[in-house]
Amino acid sequence: MRKTFLLLSPLVFLNCFQTERHCSDFKTGTFEFTYVIDGEEKTGTFVRTNDLNIDYYDNKIDSASIRWINDCEFIQKKINPKNKSEERAIHMKILNTTEDSYTFEYQLAVKDPYKKKRVEKGTAKKIK
Repeated sequence: MRKTFLLLSPLVFLNCFQTERHCSDFKTGTFEFTYVIDGEEKTGTFVRTNDLNIDYYDNKIDSASIRWINDCEFIQKKINPKNKSEERAIHMKILNTTEDSYTFEYQLAVKDPYKKKRVEKGTAKKIK
């Protein structure tokens, strides 16, 4: 019994570890991210204010409204959607932060009952 306790006790401390997040440092600013289209890696930037997100990628500009749920989560919805799929709101969640970047995950804010839930991850680097 004692050996079992000694083996399992480190697990208690590992389960208490939480990733440090300083989400408020990344609520606004200018950010850079990389993405892949047709096997080609590209870089885009976006500027986020308290209520807007403006994306600059592939010589295009796209804007979305933002509604913060808490310091680490927000709902983003395109302002001028071009089709039905762009009308859907996206739920963004900051998972962890470093000094100048953050890792996030995103998914549809309202689950489509006919499709499998899809969660994607990414990293953004603060440049201003």
